[in-house]
Amino acid sequence: MARQQQLGKSIIIVGGGPGGYETALEAAHRGFSVTLVTEGEVGGTCLNEGCIPTKSLCRNAEFLLSLRESGKFGVEVPSLPVDWEKVYGRKDEVVGQLRSGVEFLLKGAKVTLLRARATLASPNSVRLSSGDPSLDGEELSADYIILATGSHSASLPIPGADLPGVVTSKELLSLGKEPPRRLCVIGGGVIGLEFASVFEGFGSEVCVLEYCKEVLPRFDTDLAKRLRMALSKGRGIRIETAAQVTSISRNENDGTLSVTFLKKDREEVVQCDTVLMAVGRVPSVEGIGLAEVGVEYGRRGVNVDSNMRTNLDRVYAIGDVTGGMMLAHVATFQGLKALEDICSREIEGYCSAASEIDLSIVPAAVFTYPEAATVGLTEDECKERGMDFSTHKSMFRANGKALSMGEGEGYCKIICEGEDGHILGAHLFGAHSSDLIHEVALCMKEGATLRDLTHTVHAHPSLSEVILSAARS
Repeated sequence: MARQQQLGKSIIIVGGGPGGYETALEAAHRGFSVTLVTEGEVGGTCLNEGCIPTKSLCRNAEFLLSLRESGKFGVEVPSLPVDWEKVYGRKDEVVGQLRSGVEFLLKGAKVTLLRARATLASPNSVRLSSGDPSLDGEELSADYIILATGSHSASLPIPGADLPGVVTSKELLSLGKEPPRRLCVIGGGVIGLEFASVFEGFGSEVCVLEYCKEVLPRFDTDLAKRLRMALSKGRGIRIETAAQVTSISRNENDGTLSVTFLKKDREEVVQCDTVLMAVGRVPSVEGIGLAEVGVEYGRRGVNVDSNMRTNLDRVYAIGDVTGGMMLAHVATFQGLKALEDICSREIEGYCSAASEIDLSIVPAAVFTYPEAATVGLTEDECKERGMDFSTHKSMFRANGKALSMGEGEGYCKIICEGEDGHILGAHLFGAHSSDLIHEVALCMKEGATLRDLTHTVHAHPSLSEVILSAARS
């Protein structure tokens, strides 16, 4: 869209994560005067202590695992020392480069970037608190306010949860030294499994304790089971499901930790050096003035409508603070939805594209080794809704590209209406699943049928043929 130079309306965005800064850039491009207020570094949790640094370490772990298996490619690699300072330094370098890039874009777009904590002072203003005397106590007003304050790590309310050595993902990413010899991960969701995979790759002895009957409770059951088996039998990670953690204690003799859990009414203990608390994230709704100005919110986050409006007409909320799917790409598209709604209110004759953004079709990935990815409905959800559906599967071991890569473990499941109707969902487990899933996401977005997919030419040999094979099965 061409820049609207004379729009003359202002937006304050509170929070500098992907939802916040991407919305700020797009709003500035459309001619709004934009102020972005962030308490921490630009990029938020995702860039600084989540998605990006985790994926950097994932790559390091994948490289180490490849060296372990080099013999099957005819290359014998001797045991080599690992410079852990450089491993973590590379992660910091990647984060720093991307952060600088975001700051450069904001500056180029003439977005006013303020490093402070912002609290709602009224339905159209925020009050700043900062160590900078020039900002502390200042009150800023705007035509619209978008809240993008994100989320923070949750913790189990159990004895010992605050002991030294019990950490969140933020602290585990900042070790800067040799990984723990023994790591216990409480929580078998996306965050827990990714860190389990990374640190097993780094040589740690890893145990995962998951409360539910299966890991990745919100994913397709078949996918979750296959990934659990690959991580446990294939990688040697101990995974205990249906495990209720009851306490953490410190052993006075050697400073190690003991994690006690119940499984089938029997008490068991895991001994470790570090405990990762990976039991989910909580919307950051406290201390930002919601109750004071009358914004409706609850334990699950700020209440918003389909256009991301709160109950206050000119206050919007996007991303993790609204609960729901706490994914960076969801926050970005929610920000676009909010901006589309604002434009439709401010620009005469504006044709909003908000309805074209379908947040019911959101791909998600788990960056373990092997990877997993999902989009749309699971088989269990289809059964619960009483839908007429069929499932179509293929295996990576039948794919020429996968075998030549030494990545024969994996599968693809596609779910569609009837036998070859509209695609309802897809679930991938195997190499590059996080990339492959988007073909199916686009098919779903455009209303393509399974028949359409089977008649789409795919390059050979390629991993994408896994999807074609599933569609044809």
